[in-house]
Amino acid sequence: MWMLLCDTRTQRGDGLARESPTVTGTGETERPRMNCFMPRGTRRMIEERRLHNERQQVLIRKLSREMYQEQGSDPHLGTRHQLSRLMRPDDANIFGSVHGGTILRMIEEAGGIISTRHCNTQDGDRCVAVLGRVEKTEFLSPMFIGEVAHVCAEITYTSEHSVEVQVHVMSENVLTGSKKLTNKAALWYVPCSLKNVDKILDVPPIKYTSPEQEEAGRKRHEVQRTVRQNTTERNEEVPPPASKPEIHTVGFSQSSLIHLVGPNDCMMNDFVHGGVTMKLMDEVAGIVGARHCNTRIVTACVDAINFHRKIKKGSLLKVQGRMAFTSPRSMEIQVIVDVEPLIEADKATYRAVSAFFTFISLDKDNRPLPVPLLKVEGEEEQRRFDEGKERYLQNKARRIADSQVTA
Repeated sequence: MWMLLCDTRTQRGDGLARESPTVTGTGETERPRMNCFMPRGTRRMIEERRLHNERQQVLIRKLSREMYQEQGSDPHLGTRHQLSRLMRPDDANIFGSVHGGTILRMIEEAGGIISTRHCNTQDGDRCVAVLGRVEKTEFLSPMFIGEVAHVCAEITYTSEHSVEVQVHVMSENVLTGSKKLTNKAALWYVPCSLKNVDKILDVPPIKYTSPEQEEAGRKRHEVQRTVRQNTTERNEEVPPPASKPEIHTVGFSQSSLIHLVGPNDCMMNDFVHGGVTMKLMDEVAGIVGARHCNTRIVTACVDAINFHRKIKKGSLLKVQGRMAFTSPRSMEIQVIVDVEPLIEADKATYRAVSAFFTFISLDKDNRPLPVPLLKVEGEEEQRRFDEGKERYLQNKARRIADSQVTA
């Protein structure tokens, strides 16, 4: 038995029925429905598929609400997110411990997911959260091949145009079930419209457990904003090392790499993931440290990473690292990222990112080794050494104060 799917018809010259276009209240012509003869079974199948899709959407929304409730937050108030991944040989260095850059990239991925998700819970332009600054990242314990990394990210503060994400990384030995805290970090993101990446959108507020929690977040925001504004982009050139530099000088260990930004390095708006840049920076810093010590070295911490400008797909990155300061047990390495826009020939090279990485030297049993003293040459190197020494003493005093509070 055949049935007519459409009721509104006009007669064609060939005797077949067709539907007349309908004019809407806005004056636009509404697209006519498909008008053809259709078996009852086919029509029923289409209707069942439509109902199935509607039920799926209802179920997805229900599960999403339940997920947020289990995590202790509402989708419009602030969220948590966790990434878990088994550490493979390609995640580690030649000694078997996981590369610090790998962990930095996972930290940024978790922070980017949670902040982008939160900023899209409101109506308006869709956006992607862009990494603007990374506070000091601590490497508390090494992670090894075969362990599972659990990266937990949580939004802890929102201002009008920025999101603070606190991240903790745990490593799990799946054979023994033991877990340990390996990393802590704080990141700040800014929501940029997908229609116009230069347009910064408003951030939906979160609900705080107490006024004290909100006030503490506001103070952190003011501090990082002040520090970021006072951080000057020193566009100083990094001179090439001498042909035969003396051992343990800046030129002796100075290193760089070139990287062409491809699609795999980018977010949905064709700009580079912050985690990709941080991984490259950690690799260069590691090379500098290994050249200086000629031993096994690991990342101990990363001072604030400032992202001065965005990096677009097709750009050429030049990541340069050089020794800035050494203490008896650690070394501070300055890393800068310069960008050359290959596709846009009219734009000049610019400084995109800068940071200081701290490494320590270890023996085969993971015990700290002395770090060779850096031989300073010239006023500029002495200036960087003195600034590094000041940061070292400040961090040391902060660690002592924190340990006394804990005790």
